[in-house]
Amino acid sequence: MNNLDYKLLANKIFEKGKEKLEELEVYIQSSKDIEIGIFGGEIDNYAISESGGLSLRGIVNDKMGYSYTEKIDESSIDMLVDEALENGKYIDSADKESIFSGSDKYEKTNTYSDSLEKTPMEDKINFLKNLEKEALSLDSRVSNVQMCIYQEMSAEKYLINTKGLDLADKMSGAFAFVYVIVKDGEEVKNGTSFRGFNDFSKFDYKEMAKEAVDEAISMLGASSIKSSDYPVIIRNTTFADIISAFSPVFSADNVQKGLSLLKDKIGSQVANELLTMVDNPFLEGGFGTRSFDDEGTATRVNKIIDKGVLKTHLHNWKTAEKDKIESTGNGTRSSYKGSLSISPSNLYIEKGNNTYDELVGSIDKGLIIIDVAGLHSGLNTVSGDFSLSAYGYEIENGKIKRPVDLITIAGNLYEVLNNIEAIGDDLKFGWPGAGYIGSPSIKIKSLSVAGE
Repeated sequence: MNNLDYKLLANKIFEKGKEKLEELEVYIQSSKDIEIGIFGGEIDNYAISESGGLSLRGIVNDKMGYSYTEKIDESSIDMLVDEALENGKYIDSADKESIFSGSDKYEKTNTYSDSLEKTPMEDKINFLKNLEKEALSLDSRVSNVQMCIYQEMSAEKYLINTKGLDLADKMSGAFAFVYVIVKDGEEVKNGTSFRGFNDFSKFDYKEMAKEAVDEAISMLGASSIKSSDYPVIIRNTTFADIISAFSPVFSADNVQKGLSLLKDKIGSQVANELLTMVDNPFLEGGFGTRSFDDEGTATRVNKIIDKGVLKTHLHNWKTAEKDKIESTGNGTRSSYKGSLSISPSNLYIEKGNNTYDELVGSIDKGLIIIDVAGLHSGLNTVSGDFSLSAYGYEIENGKIKRPVDLITIAGNLYEVLNNIEAIGDDLKFGWPGAGYIGSPSIKIKSLSVAGE
């Protein structure tokens, strides 16, 4: 079906639905995913999947009813309307929800490239084979390339409602990831590298292989370190992962439910003045780039924290109306099956003026943390406390001395944000999830490290 067919179907749903529901909205999503994996020079995994569906929202007695179907045709109309009606009757929440009529203006964004679609599948497979082969060739201690994968996705969405909203969007993107194992005697270490683009020509297998192998080799001989408080540099992608895990604290829904310590903090200093955190839906190449959110609100750049001062939480219209303000354009659906929630678009900490070497050179005795584990279980988004196993390098007299592992870093997000001493100029983004999150490397004045 094309956009016109979707619109005709939506109008038929509205015609039927207005007999029972006050305002209605149709959201249609379709996506295509490709996943390729290589192991031992052979294709280990090859899958192409397509999915899609339609969801209906409608208001009954000031409550929002939801329904959805994977069958996008007229045979689903009665079911959609009846289920939305029944669903709305049993909503207990006192919060008012509405259907948005649309913004005055929408910025143009470039979120789709046919480069990926036009690239022959053979080229993508050969890229992975070359990536694996290159990693194995770089050092005799590379014993195995445990994961060598390529994922590609494209998606379209349509948003049409009875208030005249009629929007469409299309995106594409791809990721490559390699996980390398090195072995020296009985000691085994690993290293990883990943890249994400919507232009296949930007993938460089030699660069990725070298990055993963260099990191794995650099960790050979690692041991723990004496427990103490140390000045710490948290590497860009690792700090991005930590911010991503804590990103729910910026959601107004969590703030209003008392699940974020950022409640009543608008206008307050919540971080060192060096830190500015932005949600930028117009970031070129960003996987969260979009001109409108999933309610049809025109997106906008939001400075969440400006020079350490909290400026806003992230809102959809439900939370915005509760605070008597406008939505920040962060209404999100994880899929057509889900109800509306809130998530960032491209959220990142603005880069500073220090090179990575300058950050290292500024520490007499401390640590660089290059990776952490336990982000799903080792932190509390309500209190901000975290305790994460980690590894990296010891710094002595401004230089990397040796690799360090078997340590745990522990602290509190809000204390960490206030204890930032310097910010690197190496902004980098992590793997996209509920938002596309990035950070430069961050120097923390002091962090508790448990080791020997």
